[in-house]
Amino acid sequence: MAIESTLPLAFHGSEAGKPLINDCSIQIATINGSGSQAANMLLLRSFFQMGIPCSAKNLFPSNIEGLPTWFAIRVNHRGNLGRKKEHDLLVQMNPQTFAEDMASLPPGAVMIYNSDHKYQVPLRDDIILYPLPTSKLAGEVSSDVKLRKLLGNMVYVGAIAHFLGIPREELATALARQFKNKSKAIELNLQAADKGIEYAKSNLPKRDRLLVERLPHETNQIMIDGNSAAALGAICAGVTVIGWYPITPASTICESAIQYLEKLRVTPEGKATFAIIQAEDELAALGIVFGAGWAGARAMTATSGPGLSLMAEFSGLAYYTEIPGVIFDVQRVGPATGLPTKTQQGDILSIAFLSHGDTKHIALIPGDVKECFEFGNKAFDLAERFQTPVFVALDLDLGMNTWITEAFDYPDTPIDRGKVLTAEDLERVGQFARYRDVDGDGIAYRTIPGTKHPLAAYFLRGSGHNAEAKYSEKPADYMAIMDRLAKKYETARAYVPKPVVHGSGAQIGLVAYGSTDAAMVECQELLLAGGSKTDYLRLRAIPFTAEVTDFVKAHERIYVIEQNRDGQMCSLLKLDLPTAQVPKLRSIVQYTGLPVDAQTMADAILTCEKGN
Repeated sequence: MAIESTLPLAFHGSEAGKPLINDCSIQIATINGSGSQAANMLLLRSFFQMGIPCSAKNLFPSNIEGLPTWFAIRVNHRGNLGRKKEHDLLVQMNPQTFAEDMASLPPGAVMIYNSDHKYQVPLRDDIILYPLPTSKLAGEVSSDVKLRKLLGNMVYVGAIAHFLGIPREELATALARQFKNKSKAIELNLQAADKGIEYAKSNLPKRDRLLVERLPHETNQIMIDGNSAAALGAICAGVTVIGWYPITPASTICESAIQYLEKLRVTPEGKATFAIIQAEDELAALGIVFGAGWAGARAMTATSGPGLSLMAEFSGLAYYTEIPGVIFDVQRVGPATGLPTKTQQGDILSIAFLSHGDTKHIALIPGDVKECFEFGNKAFDLAERFQTPVFVALDLDLGMNTWITEAFDYPDTPIDRGKVLTAEDLERVGQFARYRDVDGDGIAYRTIPGTKHPLAAYFLRGSGHNAEAKYSEKPADYMAIMDRLAKKYETARAYVPKPVVHGSGAQIGLVAYGSTDAAMVECQELLLAGGSKTDYLRLRAIPFTAEVTDFVKAHERIYVIEQNRDGQMCSLLKLDLPTAQVPKLRSIVQYTGLPVDAQTMADAILTCEKGN
């Protein structure tokens, strides 16, 4: 049932009395293991069905059941879907965090809370309170203790639907989609939602101004997380071998790939045309990848910071011996175990130089789930074109959370195997040296094991070797190989994705990357309201392309915004840029484990601007 916008509305925000339509941030505080995830996703799906731009972030603990967990939904008609610093609506179902969560709300915000609980703190009088007897209402639907606990989540979903104006039929449609053919589950959950709707309608007059309305929208949109999107991209790229070891938050890349491959990569007789091996550790997993890559297969693994550290030895081997393979790194908070279920961009320097000695790795950095799919595909072409490990740097926020995007297009470009010589090629050219630069681009030619020609074989070694792949510790031979690898890295600048630039002509430039992008356009708007016009460049790859240098040269000051303590990307830029441009760079960092929000970044930049 829609809510009439003529109801009396309390002050909330800058325009008292006016409905705030399709623009709110909702935080739902529950207990880990309470079954709230399904209800929260149902709420998100209802917004999605109505065509309203939305995103969700699941902030959950890394420990056992019973600890606090939060689920945040951002609804914004302009598409600003990064985390909001302060929430407009809090659904408080966890007595453990009641005081803390209530204190975090700005004046005029809304709080729906379970009035069946007893609280030891006074309720605030500067926020709008809606007491909802969630436990009691769920008990009216079912007497089963365990089931009643689950249905309580649907009670608050119903109340939210009433206050925001989500039509009941949207909840019913979302339930049918979520529970598919489980008619009993659909019926019980809808009854619980109805209890929330009816109670709010009869007992809680609407006093806030938050509303949602259906928007015209494209029908080709999907809901997906970045890890699943990356897995689909890898499958479209032709991956046939996956070596992996489970680790949060990267495991769902391989788990999703397994599900897709079991449907898509089998013969008519039911025989698998792929191999997925769970190894004893991350180092072994990467060994599987590079063994398969050397043999000519397209192979990958997925890991996070602790696993990446263990992969350093094989990463250097593949760089020096020039074997293709793809490594998805879904970054989390470190060092050590750190905060394994919180997000960060703390592996940038590790990715760039992983191994001992001199290494320079290619990395793709998606900024949204569509790019997770596209870069998950492109990484394999780059790995084979440059015969090297290629990293795809996601983070937990992008990888594990749910985003709305346009449906993916199946890649229409042919697979790029790079410089691979067949038996016919060898017969024609009459010679082959595995590590010789024939074309001047730093990329040598290779053969695939099993190629039936006398010239095809070579000895792969991680020790010193010359252009003919023969053992050598001569300084000139070593330097020649290393200089060629550096040249290959320079060639890659023309092949990796170019940055995306928003705006032109401002004196101030912003640089960010990855999931930080979700907040950056909104950050630009806030800065403009504060009197500072900015241009924004989003990095999408290492090595940096010429456009990055041009952007820095065109601005008086550059703020590099990232989610780590030490300004890792800023350090990489300083190493890469002409010396005269380095003093322009200023580092703006957030390393709380929470996704970046536009307001915090804008405040930090404006503070720096006042000091200039």
